[in-house]
Amino acid sequence: MSEIITEYRNENTKNIDLLPSIEIVHKMNEEDKIVAGAVEYESDNIARAIDIIAKQFLAGGHLIYFGAGTSGRLGVLDASECPPTFSVEPDMVQGIIAGGYNALRFAAEGAEDNYEAGYEDAQILTDKDVAVVISASGNPKYLLGVLAKADEIGCKTIGVTCNSKAKIADEVGTLICVEVGPEVIAGSSRLKAGTAQKMVLNMLSTGSMIRIGKTYENFMIDLKATNEKLKDRAVRIVSQIAEVDNDTALKKLQECDWKIKTAIVAIKKGVSVDDANKELKHYHGVLRRVLGEVAV
Repeated sequence: MSEIITEYRNENTKNIDLLPSIEIVHKMNEEDKIVAGAVEYESDNIARAIDIIAKQFLAGGHLIYFGAGTSGRLGVLDASECPPTFSVEPDMVQGIIAGGYNALRFAAEGAEDNYEAGYEDAQILTDKDVAVVISASGNPKYLLGVLAKADEIGCKTIGVTCNSKAKIADEVGTLICVEVGPEVIAGSSRLKAGTAQKMVLNMLSTGSMIRIGKTYENFMIDLKATNEKLKDRAVRIVSQIAEVDNDTALKKLQECDWKIKTAIVAIKKGVSVDDANKELKHYHGVLRRVLGEVAV
């Protein structure tokens, strides 16, 4: 029998093909309820990984996800959402999928077996970066190639898997193993395993951004207001944090090219836009420090 638990047959769903749609939904929902608990069990390792990523960010490093198939797509998805959410440069968080760009849209299942391709893709890494390898099974040779290169250059490594017997387990610096059990459909790791990986990646990117001051309370103070919905959100954020009406918030945002933190500092401290930007630069963009709410 396979050592990969996601390949096991799930006894709870073995007759799922005989069920009406509502029962299929119930069965899948029952299995999905397992995921959050499994992620919670790995809280300490996830927190450790967040601290590693935040430390490397502050040292000028990057967070780079590597994965194949579903796992690779999830990494690319998480990376692509960081620039608009946290106003970071596109290369600060990157997602690399085995098989390249076409593998985002079309299956490239054989790509996960290519050790050399993983080693080559990992040439992008430096000793300041963090490489996060993602895989339900944790066994792709592609990822072992990535880890080999990362180890050569002293790059921090984190593994996200759903298999305690994963081959990457012995190769990564920090392992996050979310054991969600057999899938609803045997071997379809885009289901519970995919959901678990998405939850973990959400925590890694969001948690590390919080740690480096990319939020204020639970507000996205570094978002890029590129459409009407986001501009409305920006106005509400400035209004609530600076304690002014929406019209005042809108006017100040327009003055500072929709930079939320700049608008807040200018209003709260009664300074010009230029001076607000200077203060933010001095305190590395951490709003709480500019406002004197935390120790410098």
